[in-house]
Amino acid sequence: MVYLQLFIEFFKIGLFSVGGGMATLPFLVDLTTKYDWYTKAELSNMVAISQSTPGPIGVNMATYAGYNAAGISGAILATVALTVPALVIIVIIAKFMENFSENTVVKSAFYGIRPTVAALIGYAVWELLQITFLLTKNGKMQLDYLGILLCLVMFALMMVKPLKKLHPLCWIVAGAALGIVFQL
Repeated sequence: MVYLQLFIEFFKIGLFSVGGGMATLPFLVDLTTKYDWYTKAELSNMVAISQSTPGPIGVNMATYAGYNAAGISGAILATVALTVPALVIIVIIAKFMENFSENTVVKSAFYGIRPTVAALIGYAVWELLQITFLLTKNGKMQLDYLGILLCLVMFALMMVKPLKKLHPLCWIVAGAALGIVFQL
């Protein structure tokens, strides 16, 4: 049963997450309430891992979620389910795009889709900010001042001209090291 659920959910995500990997986040947040495949905290870790590993973020996240739900076969199934809709749609678009590229209805549809995708990504960012910067202590939500400070310091360092040229992996490793130091 879990395999069918994985396939259906990730097929839907692949079909409706227009705009790239980050557009999958609202759907993945929704899955935390429907299934016990992963928690919101694990979703935050999934985003961090998916951002720092090679490959499209949506595919990496589908693989991670599928693995959590049903092991290696679940990872493969979720990944395939996520990518099949895009493959089919791209083949269809490539076949007919030349005929529709100047169509006003198509242009209007894309005009409406872009802000919607931005809103979906904004919602996902809001969820991640809450997961990242809010702590539960004694049953109450509190700001994680150390996490906020770490974020601000890293952001400020990224704005320093000589440091802008650093590879993103350097920032990820630095963030991981600082996280380890602050948590000890």
